[in-house]
Amino acid sequence: MHYSIRHLTKFRYSAPISESFMELRMQPRTESTQHCVWFDLSIKPRTRLTFYRDHLGNLIHHFDVPGHHNQLAIKSEAVVEISPQILPESLGAEAWEELDALVADGDYWEMLMPSRFASPTDLLGKLACELEVRRRDDPLVLLRQLTAGLHEAFEYAPKATKVDSPIDEALSNRRGVCQDFAHIMIALVRGLRIPCRYVSGYLFHRVEDQDRSAEDATHAWVEASLPGLGWVGFDPTNNLIVSQRHIRVAIGRDYGDVPPTRGVFKGEAKSELSVSVNVVPSAEPPSQETLEPDAGWHPSDSHTDNLSDYEQVRQQRKQQQQQQQQ
Repeated sequence: MHYSIRHLTKFRYSAPISESFMELRMQPRTESTQHCVWFDLSIKPRTRLTFYRDHLGNLIHHFDVPGHHNQLAIKSEAVVEISPQILPESLGAEAWEELDALVADGDYWEMLMPSRFASPTDLLGKLACELEVRRRDDPLVLLRQLTAGLHEAFEYAPKATKVDSPIDEALSNRRGVCQDFAHIMIALVRGLRIPCRYVSGYLFHRVEDQDRSAEDATHAWVEASLPGLGWVGFDPTNNLIVSQRHIRVAIGRDYGDVPPTRGVFKGEAKSELSVSVNVVPSAEPPSQETLEPDAGWHPSDSHTDNLSDYEQVRQQRKQQQQQQQQ
């Protein structure tokens, strides 16, 4: 399955500001069953982009707009190919011992320790008792049940919390958004000594799935490291095991590691943020002509990972998968 993603972010300022410094986490990751085939990033006003990869493999772009401006527009576009991941129904009772051995042999401490937005609290402990969050059955079965339990216990309510709200706010009101559900699940799962990380990205919404999360926005879920399976995604907001509809952009300990935009500006002004996201699926990759930047956008500068021969890239990807299977 292929997806074309367009993510438009606009900052408007109540008065002209003199300088903006910003970093972006918008380029989809290439790993496992996901391959980012094409990516383009455009900024208004004119600026020059640089980028680097952090220690978790996230690609981070950053820029500085030095002149006076009263708005800032960021447009990212990508084409992503995702293959299905087939999971068993369970792992077996011995999986707990295998998990402990996996943790002992690996470097998972970042995804096991409490973090700013995913730390134990008294309310979290009460929820753990309510949902019987303890080592039972096997890790995969438990995480499936926990995903369903959180979906049932909490109402999805846009604007019920803020990006910097502690988990107790959602826990006390039993209302929140995907970010809250992810943080609560991460804190519960790490308490079981299962490595667990926060994932930001996109979800393609289909009418028949009746997803609760907002369609015109980014999405968040969690991934847990399980023996024999690697990192497996769970979406408690929509009661889903992560599938071909989830598109990964960045991973971290919690939201604080992976915001799509983070920056500061010089000047005395209030800022207003607007975001729009559009995800379009296709069974076949889009033609090269459709990958050209919009004629009406006229970006002053851009960063493009553009592959001239899309079909060649697909064939190379298939050859890599075949070699891995041999």
